[in-house]
Amino acid sequence: MTTQFNRRNFLSTSAALAGGAMAGSALLPTGAVAAPTAGRDKVRLAVIGTGMRGQVLLTELVRRDDVEVVALCDIDPLMLKHALGQVAKAGKPRPRTYGEDRDTQAYKRMLDAGGLDGVIIATPWELHAPMAIAAMQAKIAVACEVVAGITLQDHWDVLNTQLKTGTPYMLLENVCFRRDVMAALQMVRAGLFGELLHLQGGYQHDLRVVKFNSGDPAKPYSGGVEFGEKGWSEARWRTQHSVERNGELYPSHGIGPCAMYTNINRGNRFTRINSFATKARGLHDYIVNQPGGAQHANAKVKFKLGDVVTTTLACENGETIILQHDTSLPRPYSLGFRVQGTDGLWMDVNNSIHIEGVSKPHQWDDFKAYQDKYEHPLWRKYAAKAEGAGHGGMDFFVIHAFVEALKANAPMPIDIYDAVTWSAITPLSEQSIAANFQTLDFPDFTGGQWKSRKPIFAFDDKY
Repeated sequence: MTTQFNRRNFLSTSAALAGGAMAGSALLPTGAVAAPTAGRDKVRLAVIGTGMRGQVLLTELVRRDDVEVVALCDIDPLMLKHALGQVAKAGKPRPRTYGEDRDTQAYKRMLDAGGLDGVIIATPWELHAPMAIAAMQAKIAVACEVVAGITLQDHWDVLNTQLKTGTPYMLLENVCFRRDVMAALQMVRAGLFGELLHLQGGYQHDLRVVKFNSGDPAKPYSGGVEFGEKGWSEARWRTQHSVERNGELYPSHGIGPCAMYTNINRGNRFTRINSFATKARGLHDYIVNQPGGAQHANAKVKFKLGDVVTTTLACENGETIILQHDTSLPRPYSLGFRVQGTDGLWMDVNNSIHIEGVSKPHQWDDFKAYQDKYEHPLWRKYAAKAEGAGHGGMDFFVIHAFVEALKANAPMPIDIYDAVTWSAITPLSEQSIAANFQTLDFPDFTGGQWKSRKPIFAFDDKY
């Protein structure tokens, strides 16, 4: 079972790479109510967590004329100072600040002060659920970095709070906006691959220099073997998850696009899940191979997270999905997408596609021509504005989607059901591994509504 993390430390760093998808014509979740900003030209937003990830998102917020950043919250004075500098450089009014006194409950004071239409949550993972719940209870719309919670109960609590309050909630899963991912979505909708059968994705990213550093705020990714209280940025909080947990710790980058392609929660659902984990070697080897690392106290730390975690999901409509989490070993970055149907497949690892009757038998075609032909309307419309934004432009789109949906009182692009379904893969994978790789039933967070909810991802270029 998942370890319940101590939530007393509101750390200053951001939550990890982020998310987002797109808006469309989905039904509002049961119990949803109109957002207070319907029809407004501007929204008043706050950011909780102004660490490195929070500052990336803040960059997109201060670029916009339809956003007023009215409050910032972080208990690290240095991070607050940097965030305030971003706002000032953009020529925007100075926001209210909370947390200079290092009060771990400062975000609650910010929420209680009111005057907010929405809040961006970019804090360590274990703080996402309590902060989102508090914001929704205050009727403040939530844009939450991945993941939605730690334990399975966290996910039910976040869901039930949203259904009770009707406050909008969006998971900031930005890979759903990746240019090739969105072009592949257009291909799926056009039937290019035929009937979908199998998909793959994951988080395959060498994070060793993220999980360890020297503790110097000016050099968060420059080497060293410190983590926890002596580490900085993500090393201060993220590495402890690798010590205490074994599972698919970061599922949404891979599962988000796969869920879009297969209409999960909108005519389809996950039914079964199991996970396998290799032994843990990579993080220990990294420590002892650094200068002086073999003599460092962290060389004795036992890491629980398997170096490669493989999760398999079965879907109601007959598709299978494989996710892989691989962050502790030397490797180039890849999310490993594969979309395969009766008429062909796309794979991002070799940037290739094969379509029966078009491609030469047993040969790959380059994906570029297909991507250009099936370019998503959002990229056609906003590519220039997205240029220079974080993660190859994806961060522009995820913030844009949340802001536009909030302004229009439209359904959130990645709504509460998506958020908890995608994120719950983590505690379920931990349960499976702990039970000797047992296959488990996947909970239906929609309470049966998946049967009648309409696809959200067949959208126009509005958001």
